[in-house]
Amino acid sequence: MALAHRGAHVLAVELDRGLVPALEEVVAGRPNVRIVVADAVRTEWRSLLGGGEWRMASNLPYNVAVPVVMRLLEEAPSVRDHLVMVQREVGERLVAQPGTEAYGAASVRVAYWADAKLLRRIPPSVFWPQPQVESVLVRLTPREPPVTTDRQRLFRVIEEGFAQRRKTMANALVRLGVDRPAAADLLEACGVQPRARAESLSLEQFACLADAIG
Repeated sequence: MALAHRGAHVLAVELDRGLVPALEEVVAGRPNVRIVVADAVRTEWRSLLGGGEWRMASNLPYNVAVPVVMRLLEEAPSVRDHLVMVQREVGERLVAQPGTEAYGAASVRVAYWADAKLLRRIPPSVFWPQPQVESVLVRLTPREPPVTTDRQRLFRVIEEGFAQRRKTMANALVRLGVDRPAAADLLEACGVQPRARAESLSLEQFACLADAIG
């Protein structure tokens, strides 16, 4: 409502049909607001958004936050700024850097598509009813990927690397079809320690390995 009041053209995506009448009542008389009943996980974003540039401001359902963010980054280049509120653990994962506990496949995929920044923590006390978890506000600013590796091959290496977090990256390469002596050579060529695990690798190192495999 605040966005509409400031003159923004608002596209509100809501899955729960039971909430739509209340939303329509709140925004009644505001031609700059359009309500779409759709599932953000499955929505065809290019078709829905059409032309022009968009900004996303959303309190995402915590159980689907990562898939929604990833689909928007990959399929909706017209969204030039994402400001999302998510569960604290999810937000920390989205912005995590190599070598940190929260760093995972989602962290690397976000780093491929955008610059990510955790803006602030939001305590449960600001919600009613109060949830049992903390939330955070995260900003994602899309940009050109910093590596030129084939995306499908790169993401396959990333996913395989994190598929078994206790295993080394050498084991992941073996699972991808590389024999063990060659895997050791690839790791050395890409500046990765022989016993390194996926959580210590940067996006650039994953790209180096994916290029070498290709």
